[in-house]
This record gives sequence, C-alpha cells and structure tokens, in this order.
Amino acid sequence: MNALVATNRNFKLAARLLGLDSKLEKSLLIPFREIKVECTLPKDDGTLATFVGFRIQHDNARGPMKGGIRYHPEVDPDEVNALAQLMTWKTAVANIPYGGAKGGIGCNPGELSKSELERLTRVFTQKIHDLIGIHTDVPAPDMGTGPQTMAWILDEYSKFHGHSPAVVTGKPIDLGGSLGRDAATGRGVLFATEALLNEHGKSISGQKFVIQGFGNVGSWAAQLIHEKGGKVVALSDITGAIKNSNGIDIPSLLKHVKENKGIKGFHGGDSIDPKSVLVEDCDILIPAALGGVINRENANEIKAKFIIEAANHPTDPEADEILSKKGVIILPDIYANSGGVTVSYFEWVQNIQGFMWDEEKVNSELKTYMTKGFKDVKEMCQTHNCDLRMGAFTLGVNRVARATVLRGWEA
Repeated sequence: MNALVATNRNFKLAARLLGLDSKLEKSLLIPFREIKVECTLPKDDGTLATFVGFRIQHDNARGPMKGGIRYHPEVDPDEVNALAQLMTWKTAVANIPYGGAKGGIGCNPGELSKSELERLTRVFTQKIHDLIGIHTDVPAPDMGTGPQTMAWILDEYSKFHGHSPAVVTGKPIDLGGSLGRDAATGRGVLFATEALLNEHGKSISGQKFVIQGFGNVGSWAAQLIHEKGGKVVALSDITGAIKNSNGIDIPSLLKHVKENKGIKGFHGGDSIDPKSVLVEDCDILIPAALGGVINRENANEIKAKFIIEAANHPTDPEADEILSKKGVIILPDIYANSGGVTVSYFEWVQNIQGFMWDEEKVNSELKTYMTKGFKDVKEMCQTHNCDLRMGAFTLGVNRVARATVLRGWEA
C-alpha cells in the first residue's frame, strides 16, 4: 500500500473518530496549491538539461507551510502529496505553528557536479521565490539535499527579497542554522522512546534495541541510546548488517562508518542478512530508513515489544493489525520523528528574533515539546479509546480542523 493511500486512510479514520462534517473532511484533504516548474540549466559540458521541480503546499490554517525538498530520480507526485499532508498533521501534533508542504526535483544528484547542483537549485528558487517565504512556506532539506542546498536557496531568495535567513531551515550554522539541528530527529526519537518507556515503568538503560538504518537519524539515535545505557544488539544500513547480543560498541562503529562509508566490514559483531535485522530478538525496534519495511510478510516474526517509527511510514496498515493483535506497541512516525521539524521551528524563531540559542537550550526545549506531545497523544488515546497512531492522528487532525473552522474557512 503506498504512502498516499495509507495517509488518507489514517486521516479518514481520525475524521470519523472526531465526528468531522464531510465537507470539512474533504476540504482538509485538498492541497492549498500544487506548483510544477521547468528548470533548464547549462551543464558543465555546455549542453542544456531540463528537470521538473515541484512544491505541494498542503495546508496553512495553523501557520506558514513547512516541509522538505528532495532531489531524487523518482520523485512521485503521489508520494510528495502524501508527505505534504503528513507534515500538516505532524506539525499539529508537535504543536508548532506551521502547516504542511513538500517538494522536490526529479534528478539524480549523484550524476550532477556540485556546480550543476548549485545552478539547478538557483533556477528552482528563481521559479518559486514568490511562492515561498518566511510567513508563507519555509523549505528544509530532505533526501539528496542538505545544508549547502539551503544556503543556495537562501542566497538566491535574498537577491529578490533582501537578507532572509528564516526562509529555509536546516542551514549551515554560519548562515543562521541552529545548534542541535543535526542531531534533532535522532534526539527526538530518544525523548519519544523515554516518554513511552516511562509510561510502562521502564527506562532506556538495560533495554535491547535494534535499529534499521544508520544514516543521520539512525546513527544519532544509536549514539544517544548507547550513552543512556541502552544496548544496541543489531544494526543495518545499505552496505550490510551486524549483530552482537552483548551490545554493539557504537562509538567505534561510528568511527568505522566514517572511514569506510558504511557498516560493512565492522569487526565488533557478526555479519547478518540485512533483511533479518527487523526480526532479531530485542525489546525495542527502531526502523530509521525507508517506508513500508514492516509488512504482512515479516510482521508475524517481529520479536520486539515496542516499535518506534523513526522513518516515515515504515509500517504497512496490514502489519499494524497483525502487530496490535500480538500486543506490540507502535509509536507512530508523526509523533516519533517530529524532533527534526521541532528544531527547524526553533531555527526559524531564532532567525526571526535575530538571537541565537546555545545547544543546551535547544535540547531542553526539544525535550519539553516531545514530552508534552506524548502526553497530548496519550490523552487523545483515552478520549477516543484508540491506539497511539490514531491518538496522534486525531490530535493533529483536530487541531487543524479547529483552526480551519475558527478562520471561517469551512464550506
């Protein structure tokens, strides 16, 4: 089941639980604006190349729209639509004053030189500069983009609108990026896990963790869990997978990954089939890579008692049902991985004020938001007698619906 179908399904279930009127339900699903632009640029060899860029702006009832820009060969409009919608609910769950958006350019960033990527980013920004803005739509990095991409967008946008650091988040620190942004999603995963375990009278220390994915989110989550005394017993990335029932030495793995561009060849554990990492014996499973990895094929074999969704949409709805029958507790992506967008919000706030925070303040504010977020989700679970995923969806949808009605926008 693709991301759009699943997101729409969760939305409809939440709307039903909340008793939303059908006109309002329909208007909440329709995107505010869909932008599609042609980006033509000279390549390094002098030939012209054309790429298609787009931006889906889903909802702005609660504030400016917010969401990543990805550079990827298969940028699927349906998926981008789903991700824009997901950002609307995610920012509402986190209780930050944003709506959702998502965008991208259909290109293979690995095949373009740095200067070609810069020209592409600047052409794209020229096409959409009057449709984004500090109080309109604030882009951020996603797959295939990073702080450098944001720096180019900021510079190009500022040529038209004057110096505007708050127009994008995830910037380099030297251009107004926030301290703590790099670790934010992984740290948010840690705080979310702590809140959930706390509810069950447990703590991170002594629990066995399995983490699928060792990119930004997975590696930070592993490092922070390790520091708190959690045992990471299995890990995987695109190069391979390892297990060590006594716990993997995360600091030396991080060093290995830095030198060898991946987990493969690390001697502090036994090499295993990356596919089997999800079904390894553990207390807590953290999928931190791609969507749809937990499905009806492997759901029955999952041994974890808790699943923390650090990736977007890692669990298929069919797997959701199988796992809940087994009594597995799933902390949904729209809450669990919202640390990134929360610290993006802090970055935007700092830029608008022209006053930067130290890292300690960023992390302590993040903890406050994540802890309060869990309490709010839990309250919705009790009100509507539902699981955590529906608790988070009803919380998000309800906040957006209330803002929409208060503005007088409902049909």
